[in-house]
Order: sequence, then C-alpha cells, then structure tokens
Amino acid sequence: MGMELRIENLSKTYANGVRALDDVCLTIPAGMYGLLGPNGAGKSTLMRTLATLQEPDGGSAQLGDIDMIGQKDKVRRQLGYLPQEFGVYPRTSAEDMLDYIALLKGLTHARERKDAVGWMLERCNLYDHRKQALSGFSGGMRQRFGIAQALIGNPQLLIVDEPTAGLDPGERNRFYNLLAEVGEQVIVILSTHIVEDVAELCTEMAIINKGRVLYQGRPQDAIAQLKGRIWEISIGKAELGGYEQRYQVVSSRLVAGRPLLHVYSPAPLSEGFAPSTPSLEDFFFTKIRSWN
Repeated sequence: MGMELRIENLSKTYANGVRALDDVCLTIPAGMYGLLGPNGAGKSTLMRTLATLQEPDGGSAQLGDIDMIGQKDKVRRQLGYLPQEFGVYPRTSAEDMLDYIALLKGLTHARERKDAVGWMLERCNLYDHRKQALSGFSGGMRQRFGIAQALIGNPQLLIVDEPTAGLDPGERNRFYNLLAEVGEQVIVILSTHIVEDVAELCTEMAIINKGRVLYQGRPQDAIAQLKGRIWEISIGKAELGGYEQRYQVVSSRLVAGRPLLHVYSPAPLSEGFAPSTPSLEDFFFTKIRSWN
C-alpha cells in the first residue's frame, strides 16, 4: 500500500462568482486514478490546486504526511505535473531543460543528475534528440518531453491534465503504456473528458461536474449500477426532438446517417427499443444530465 492523497472539503470561488470547487472530498490511492468531467467542470482548478499553482478558499489536501496547501516546497519535490499546454522554451535543448528541472526538484548532485537525465531521455525515447532545441520538437516529441520533465526526480504524485489532445493513436498508446508502468508505485491522476481513457486505464475514478463530486469508486462498479437500465433505438432525424421530450436520452450519435439513441429507464421499454450493454460513457452522461 503506497502513499495516499486525501482531499477534504476543498472549495474555490472565483471573483466572477463561479464555484469551481464546491466542497470536494476525495481519497486517491496509488495507481491510475481517473478524474472525469466535462470542460469547465472544475478539473483544472483541482489539478492546479494540487500542483501548488493555486490557493483554495478552504479545505485541505494531504499527500502522505505532507500538507499540500501549507508545505508547497515539500509538495513540489514529490510532484510531477504535465499541464494541458506545456510551455515551450525555444532555444534550450531537451537535455539542458531537463537538467534544470531536475535541479529544481532537488537533484543537486551533478553526477547523479546527469545519470537521471540521461536515463529519463532514454526511457521517453528522446535520447537521440537530446541536443535538439525544444522549439523544433514535433507534437509527439513535446508530449514525451512533458512526461520526462514530470517524471524526473521520482515523484510520488503525478498529475496529468488532458494528456492526449493532439496525439495520434500510436503515440497515445505509448504515452499510456509509460504512464501505466510508472503508475504502479505512485499516485497518477489523469484528468480528462475522454471516457474510454478512464475505462481502459484507471482502477479508481471520480466524476466531477460544476465543482462537485458526483461519483467516486471503480469504473466497473459504476457500469454495474446501470445494468438493465440502458436501452437503444435507431430513429429518423426528425424524431429526435420528440424522443428527447419523452425519454431520458443519455446520448445520441449518428450511425449510417440515423441517430442511435441510448435512453435511461429503470423500467423495460418496448416500441422498438432493445436492451443495451451499459458503458462507462452511459454512466458518465447519466450522472451529468440535469434530469438526474
């Protein structure tokens, strides 16, 4: 059993009155933890608060025995952060930049730091590009550098914010394999709005919307709650409005030009509906829909 992150009653209201965090309580164990929510749900505020970049209005966060709000320097030495937009340092080489970040994280011994930097560049498949300026990196290389800078110094907590934007499927798989490998020993928080990323990768998860936690637990337990409650039907485009008024439509997507609806109903539905095997996406939409 590794380190645990305990978040209690975390709250944050911005000057414009938006409650980005509304009494958030989460217990996050070691391993891959998915934080799911639509854009603007408060995920980034939570990530930035845990990454010591933002102060909450109230509440607490403990990483093992470190107070994350009060002991920011201690947190930073245990932290790897891969933000959504990784700022680029134009004329600096990957090797020099990584060396600088390692120094900031407390690797003060030069020889040890050189070894750590070399090994990390190797591991993230950037060793051949180590002398190249970061400004010349492709999207996939930049992402791998983002991972390298997050992982240097053996962090206990790794925060990854919307990581797969702009990656092709191959890069995305490599990225996740690397994360999963790291994630066995440390806490990895994966913040995303891509449901299948969480379904495939995370042992534990939370759903957050409008700053509130709507669910926390295992993805398979979430899906099990919907057993026998999701129905599907293929309809004509003109019928969509009527169905949305009469039923609790979870989602609708076009299949061969016709809307295929997923509908939530605890009671069996006839009139052309077929039972559908629930997915995490069904659960996610069911949780964040206003009729719930």
